Amino acid sequence: MRNIWTIAKREFNHYFVSPVAYAVAFALLLILGGIYAINFTQTLVSGGAPQVEQWVFGPFVTLAIFLVPGVTMRLLAEEQRSGTMELLMTAPLREWELVIGKWLAAMAFMAVMLLLTLVYFIITNAFTTPGLDWGVAFAAYVGFILLLGALLAVGLFISSLFTNQIAAFFSTAAIILILWIIGLFVQNQTGLLADVINYIDLSGHFYDNFVDGKIDLSDVTYFISAIVLFLFLAARVVESRRWR
Repeated sequence: MRNIWTIAKREFNHYFVSPVAYAVAFALLLILGGIYAINFTQTLVSGGAPQVEQWVFGPFVTLAIFLVPGVTMRLLAEEQRSGTMELLMTAPLREWELVIGKWLAAMAFMAVMLLLTLVYFIITNAFTTPGLDWGVAFAAYVGFILLLGALLAVGLFISSLFTNQIAAFFSTAAIILILWIIGLFVQNQTGLLADVINYIDLSGHFYDNFVDGKIDLSDVTYFISAIVLFLFLAARVVESRRWR
């Protein structure tokens, strides 16, 4: 556990040693804030019920398709490009410790971004009567954290395959986009293949229940399984490089 904590702390600090993290946080809040302000104003005028989960997580998901590759592209690709991977492999450090440490750092960074979005829920709760259903908000946050965990695991795995960060970025974005829209190709279709594709589809597992305030065990199992699978694959890739 000490090795995992050391790797995670080093990587997390790396995000904030440059102004990039602050620029990303500012841009994210600016975009989400603009979308939120428009929707909230329209809701106040029309007198409708606020759907802050949709206002926040809808655009955040779209931004995450590009934000996650940017967060993960350097995690392992840069280690391999710079030659520091060989040094890490000679240290008393297991492959899975390296992978989990990197993933936890990325999760912590994204969690900070996600935590900042609470301001929109607090504002909405203050200006609506009788206030928000915090149970729905909690379920949406749980679902989004699980979704981010899966996306970051995918990005980390892709990063382990490359030495070029740009290649890792575009490959991760492409894979995430495919996993997000794959269900569209079998809409209104039945059969085993359609069932498999619909199960793989990321968006369905997030939007079908979590955003509506439901925490379904099958969706939780799906995201945890995806996280474990891609972290395992990343560890195996790192292990294969040890013996080259």
